[in-house]
Parts: sequence; structure tokens; C-alpha cells
Amino acid sequence: METKWMGGFEIKVISENGEAVISANREGLLSLAEHLKALAEGKPGDHVHYDEHNALVAGSAELIIEKVR
Repeated sequence: METKWMGGFEIKVISENGEAVISANREGLLSLAEHLKALAEGKPGDHVHYDEHNALVAGSAELIIEKVR
């Protein structure tokens, strides 16, 4: 699955007390929307993995989104 990012994207994920909060600017939200659309067209088991080393703001929690059916 190919993922594309809009220039200037910023995404942060915070996880605490059983809650996950995703904060993003416009470019980040549009990028995530495109990734989710591509994931929806994939096969079960496909997933996207975001962390501070490949997409998220430093200090973010890791985020994995997987297609199950």
C-alpha cells in the first residue's frame, strides 16, 4: 500500500488513561484521510504504522491502524 503525505503535515498522538487523542493540522488530517481510504481498499491484515520516527511529532505515542475484514 502506497501512502502519500501532503506538504507541511503535522500529526500528534497522545495516549493516556485509556484514551487516544489524534491532533493534526489540515494537511495532516487530509493525509490521514487518504491513508485510511487506501487501507479500506486493501486486504485484511493490511495496516499502517505511525510513530515519531516516520510521521508523528516527537513525543507522540505509536499508532497502528489495521483492516480486519
